[in-house]
Amino acid sequence: MATAYESSAWAQVKEGWRQLYGSFAREGVSVENHEFEAVAPVNWGRSFHRDSVELCLNLRGTGTVNDGRTEARYQPHTVGFYCNAKADLKALRNSGETHSFITVELARGYLETQVHSMEDDLHPALRRWLINRGGSAAAVGAMSPGQEVTFQALRQPPVPVAAQRLWYQAKTLELLSQVLFQPVSPQEFFCQRQKRVARERVERTTAILRSHLADPPDIEALGAQVGCSSFYLSRLFSKEMGMTIPQYVRQIRIERAAELLLEGRHNVTEAAMEVGYSSLSHFSKAFCTTIGCCPALFPNATALVEKFKAGRDASPFASH
Repeated sequence: MATAYESSAWAQVKEGWRQLYGSFAREGVSVENHEFEAVAPVNWGRSFHRDSVELCLNLRGTGTVNDGRTEARYQPHTVGFYCNAKADLKALRNSGETHSFITVELARGYLETQVHSMEDDLHPALRRWLINRGGSAAAVGAMSPGQEVTFQALRQPPVPVAAQRLWYQAKTLELLSQVLFQPVSPQEFFCQRQKRVARERVERTTAILRSHLADPPDIEALGAQVGCSSFYLSRLFSKEMGMTIPQYVRQIRIERAAELLLEGRHNVTEAAMEVGYSSLSHFSKAFCTTIGCCPALFPNATALVEKFKAGRDASPFASH
């Protein structure tokens, strides 16, 4: 059953929109059919959910998706995806055209469950979006003959009504495997791919640790999340970052505490607790070792503050 959110987003086209399968709110996936004449531009960005990925099989009509910097354009017989996080994307369907397209909306949690341990082979734009847990991403390409057949089948499933839910589940996963993954380029040598995969695993590890400062996962849980053994991840991380995972956790905790102290809304005890330190003496010792002075004096230590800001801005894994 469609949610009020989805129904209101497509109120402009009325019966030109209908839900075929799923529920974004309850299941994290929704397949929707769109077929209408646009007498005026249609704002289809209103239908996009926050922190989601949407696949679009575009048979007829022209539409655009824009994040304020770049634009993805859907011409007839194209297929692609677009992702957004906390900000709304802008999207329009052209007036004076017949639009015929099917969308598959995926919540982040649903997608992460389906592609777990396969992230290395996702489309690079989608992979970055998943790792960074923010921003936007999009990619568009030509619709294959097989996808055109799938398009028609989605509107009229070739199975009994009792089996349609199972059939839609399978077709959704089939489309994910076709649209969201990118084959390894023949020009990419094995060693180059290994280096890329290693770098991306470390990037995912740093992103996970930054999002769980106060209670970081242990090495076994980290390995499971990035798709390798804890022993291999530990060696890989030290090689790529020049420090162990515990050293990195201490560094980013202290960096975040320093930011909180500079903002002026936290005292030393509050900053320590915010980043996961239960002992003020341990926090002060770690802060002094990392920053160069005790936390109480740091906001007024001009030279150290400037050094800290310069180092933070230069870091390739700095949070934004």
